[in-house]
Amino acid sequence: MCRIFGRLGPAAVGEDLARVSDRQRHGGPDRRTVLSGGGWALGCNRLAVTDPEGGTQPYRLGREILVAFNGEIYNHDELRLRLLAHGYHVPDRCDGSVLPALYAEYGPGFVEQLDGMFAIAVLDLRAEPTLLLATDPLGMKPLYYHQDGGTLQFASELPALLAFPSVRGEVWGPGLDQYLRFRTPLGERTMYEHVRALPPAAVARFTVSGGLRIDRRPAPAATECPADEAAVGRRTLALLRQEVGRLARADVPVSVITSGGLDSGLVTALAREHLPELHAFTLVHRGDWPYDERRFAAEVARRSGAVHHEVELDPADLPELLPRTVAHLGQPNADPITVSTYLLFSAVRTAGFTVALTGDGADELFGGYDRIRTALDTPAGEPWTPAYLDQVAAVPQRMREWLYTTDYRALLADRADERGAELAGADRMAEIWRFETEQRMPAYHLRRVDHLSMASAVEVRLPYCQPSVRRFAQSLPEHFKVSHGRVKKPLYAAARGLLPEPVLRRPKQPFTLPVAAMLAPGQPVERFLRDVLNPDRLRRDGRLRADRVQALLDRQANVPDDTTARAVWALMIHQLWLNGSGRAAPAGP
Repeated sequence: MCRIFGRLGPAAVGEDLARVSDRQRHGGPDRRTVLSGGGWALGCNRLAVTDPEGGTQPYRLGREILVAFNGEIYNHDELRLRLLAHGYHVPDRCDGSVLPALYAEYGPGFVEQLDGMFAIAVLDLRAEPTLLLATDPLGMKPLYYHQDGGTLQFASELPALLAFPSVRGEVWGPGLDQYLRFRTPLGERTMYEHVRALPPAAVARFTVSGGLRIDRRPAPAATECPADEAAVGRRTLALLRQEVGRLARADVPVSVITSGGLDSGLVTALAREHLPELHAFTLVHRGDWPYDERRFAAEVARRSGAVHHEVELDPADLPELLPRTVAHLGQPNADPITVSTYLLFSAVRTAGFTVALTGDGADELFGGYDRIRTALDTPAGEPWTPAYLDQVAAVPQRMREWLYTTDYRALLADRADERGAELAGADRMAEIWRFETEQRMPAYHLRRVDHLSMASAVEVRLPYCQPSVRRFAQSLPEHFKVSHGRVKKPLYAAARGLLPEPVLRRPKQPFTLPVAAMLAPGQPVERFLRDVLNPDRLRRDGRLRADRVQALLDRQANVPDDTTARAVWALMIHQLWLNGSGRAAPAGP
């Protein structure tokens, strides 16, 4: 697991490359290497997980194939044996060390041989220098790039990419609207006009003479669906047990994140089968707040035989933590869970763990969100997408339009084609699946997990996002996932007998901050919020009506509700980013 960066085009100055590397060194503290030549550069900040003594990056095959790699290749032992049989030399046990020979053998199709999570850069100098960038099927490992004529630059994190002097950091005008609609920019878009995120399952090829071409690999076919619900539950458990077992193997200490809910609880129970001493971490809030899950997390740990760690967040620390969290994200993400996630992984690393297994991805793959159940229950012929999209949004549509200035509404009308994904189609479950797993999960969920875990040099492994689980979940018809008011039915069936009954019977609740309560008058966050959303700043930006933002703040103070609380939280995060929190080197881990 590492942070990577590089460029192809006119030569980069050495001190510029050092600055790029410095901005993401928190994610790769163990070793830093930069190679450069005539018109190219390739660098890596390494977090040593597999074969800590080996794995010097960039990896090389001769002097003409160089590879920088962020992620984990779980089938590297099998690939190494195959390559050795074909006469290649693989220097050590590090998973990434197989990549140069694999590229030499298969060309750009080498990514089809990989089982893992990855963002890979290949520099092929055998003819015209060619830069190849590749991402895993779900986008678990992000990669950002900037193309300007005959130059392409890339990095694992946005602040690092912006350290290249020629990268233009202009704010994307419609980005505020897309952020408030989807809680972060979706697809290849970022909050910067000229910076893109490489999409999942992509292979990008760039040469100075030919420019950039991006191809997307097709999604793997769904597996065969079992005939009944009992068989679905058994198959779900077998797949998760297999994947958790694979992901629990590492050359460094492995832990697990346990929120007290079904998804992470099931991962915790299965991880304990493979790790003799399992340490489970959960986030709690100092004081008496809604959404307190500490009792359930403790029950999961006790039932599984895990060592239980509570990481306490003091709300008084939020004004200090929020700018650092936004800085590590590099662009706004409206989920209040971000600050909890940042603090949680910091504690995991401080406790001596380099790898953490989590339950991320289960809701998207198995239909766990209430908005999915509500959309599917809407009678035929009645519109379901407006309510669904309002639940996805940080700020509902009518409130957004009320907040926007006349000039900003005009800009959005002129650039309507840039406003993001919509849902259409007769098959609701298929449309929801596509949107949740292909659009929202990579951009909103997986990038957040990556950036906030690697802020403390922790590698997150995601059992629910493994290809076998994804293919199986995709094969399940709607009634096997969501029906009669029940969601994630296969996971509940798989967890019976493994998790405490109170955990299985409890209503679903978000793993998040109790935002509405923490924004009450007199709370540290409420005072911080009003300072950040200063009317003069809003007027200078020109996209939000300062008087209506103030009215929203007053409404939350006088008649608090969750919708208004989420809206003002999202506006605060966006303004923090605009103020510079996401556009410079993060201030420490």
